[in-house]
Formats: sequence, structure tokens, C-alpha cells
Amino acid sequence: MLFYLQRLSDGATNDFWKAFNVFNYITFRAVFAALTAFALSLLLGNFTIRKLLSLKLGQPIRSADEVNKLYELHGKKAGTPTMGGILLLGTTVVSTLLWARPDNMFVWLVLAAMTVAGGLGFADDYLKVSKKNSVGVRERTKLLVQLAIAIGVTWFFLGNSSIEVQARELYVPFYKKVLIANMGPVLTFLFFCGIIMGTSNAVNLTDGLDGLATGCTLTVTFAYAVLAYIAGNHVIADYLQVPFYPQAGELAVFCMALAGASLGFLWFNAHPAKMFMGDTGSLAIGGAIGVVAICVKQELLLLIIGFVFVVEATSVLIQRFYFKYTRKKFGEGRRIFKMAPLHHHFELSGWKETAVVIRFWIVSFICALLGLATLKLR
Repeated sequence: MLFYLQRLSDGATNDFWKAFNVFNYITFRAVFAALTAFALSLLLGNFTIRKLLSLKLGQPIRSADEVNKLYELHGKKAGTPTMGGILLLGTTVVSTLLWARPDNMFVWLVLAAMTVAGGLGFADDYLKVSKKNSVGVRERTKLLVQLAIAIGVTWFFLGNSSIEVQARELYVPFYKKVLIANMGPVLTFLFFCGIIMGTSNAVNLTDGLDGLATGCTLTVTFAYAVLAYIAGNHVIADYLQVPFYPQAGELAVFCMALAGASLGFLWFNAHPAKMFMGDTGSLAIGGAIGVVAICVKQELLLLIIGFVFVVEATSVLIQRFYFKYTRKKFGEGRRIFKMAPLHHHFELSGWKETAVVIRFWIVSFICALLGLATLKLR
């Protein structure tokens, strides 16, 4: 919306009006999108907490019968306001609408995916709070909604002749050329499904400790802001030999808005958390990051930049399959980790919650830098 202020500089001779030309620059709008989202989060944070408390939307904690040791560590968190993802999503959307170009189709695609995934998370959180348990929306329903998002994204790309060819291509880190020139519609759809569903659920699984998912989101979105800017700049994209999408650069504004919102939310989500993002925030964030990765054609780079999310999700899969395998083979289920996701394993190994969170943040930051470094290490 504010992008159109740059028109005030057209043909201007006065320095004051010429100054409005800065609204042409993505970098300027991206920085202010982050600052706007951060400021809105700080301004509305305490109001959101009070509102959630008044509505009795407190976080249910799994009982001691289910997870005895973990209940000892986290039982005191019961009743902490959840569904705080509403604040994170709201400030991101408002800031993006203010600072991004309203005629950019990629921005609208990401906002739509984020909103739908956030709606799914909201329903999940509401069921958990209303029923006072940790069940929520059925796993099958979650997968169906995420599948619907993937279908919409696939249709968006394959139904647009100007971006269809690139959408079918597969790039991998550390390799300059296209690995697969044409994946075909079916494989492209399955690939997009894996990216969107995998990222959304991975962020959701990571959101188990105060500030953990929020801090990792900050590093991942900042890295993808850089990638989006590069993908949308023909000169830089050509120099680094990465796919060029003319409209991808505007996603830097969205990513920085999400980064600013995450930083502001972290103010209230840091240990001891006054508010949790809940599935409302984690599913939406994961879905949005997955779609951004597709839009900038750096999907597999998520394995490096989002390494913490990947490891958290992988630990759950390993734990689940190994338990089922040993139960079938030996008659009793065995576990590789003390508890999954991985952050709980370290907690039960004696690490303090803050130590786990900060160390995971450090890993996430390093992986974001490594991900960006792959643009030259090819």
C-alpha cells in the first residue's frame, strides 16, 4: 500500500518530494516492514495476553500419567495463554500489506497459504483448550488441509505459463545447473506437498519450549529474505547463477515482516513465556516458509537453513518407526531417544530449558549462514 507513495516523486523537482522515491526500493520497504511488525507486536502483546486470559485460552499440559518426567518440568506452564500465534500472524499480515507491492502475486499466494494454515492451527488450539486435553484436530484432517494448500500452490504455478517451466525444474544445493529439467505435473505436485506439509509440521513439532520455534523462525525467515531479494534481482541472480523470478524479490518484504513479528513475539515468548504461539502460529509459519521456498526456487535449501526444524521432525519419525518395529519384532516397543521431539531428549538428559533453546538458536543461526554460503560454494 505504501509502495504507491513513490509516485509522489515522479517528475518532482523539490527534494522533499524526491525523497519518496525510496519507496521504490525493496530493501527500504523490507526493513520498515520488519520494524512495523516488531513495533505492533510490542504494542499489542500485553493486550493479546490479557484477552487470551479473559477468554480462558490457557495451554493444556499432558498429564503426569502420560509423561511423568516432562510433566515435572513443564507442569507449571499449564494455563499460560496459547493461540498467541494470532498476534504473530496479524502483525505479519498487516505489515506486509502496508509495505509490499499490492500487485505482487507471490505475496498474495504466501499470505493465503499462511492464513489457511493459521486457520487450521486455530481450530486445533481451540479444540485442545475447550476439551482440556492435547488431542485437537485429528491428524488426518490436518494432512487434508495441508494437502489442499499444496494443491492450490501447485495449481497456481502450473496454471501460469510465465512461471510454469521454472516450477517444474529441480535445483539442489552445491550444484549450479538444473538437476531435473522437467519433473512433470505429478512429481511437481508431490514435491510441493512434501515441502509444504513437511515444513508446516516440522515447525509445529519444534514449538515445544519457550522461544524455541520463534527464535529459529527468525533466522530462517531472515535467510529467505536474502534469497528472495536475490531471486528477484536479475543482475545478482545471474551473477550467482540462481533461478530468477521477477516477482520473488517482493517476498523479502514478507519475510522481514515475519522476522520482525517473530522478534516482537519473542519478547513475550522468551523463558518464562507469558504467551505461546500454539498451532495457530507454528502451522502458519511452517506453511508460509514452505511456500516462500517454492516461490524463490530454493526448496531443498530448507534442509540446511531449516536444519533445526528438519532434525526435530526427523527425530519424531525415527522414534515412532523404531518403536513400532521393535514392538513387532521383540514384543515390546523400544526408543532411541528418551523422548521426541529432540529438544525433549536433551531436557530429559539434564539440560536446562534455556540451554536447549539457546543452543538450538545457535545451530539455526549457523545453518542459515551455511545455507547462504552455498550460493557461492557450487
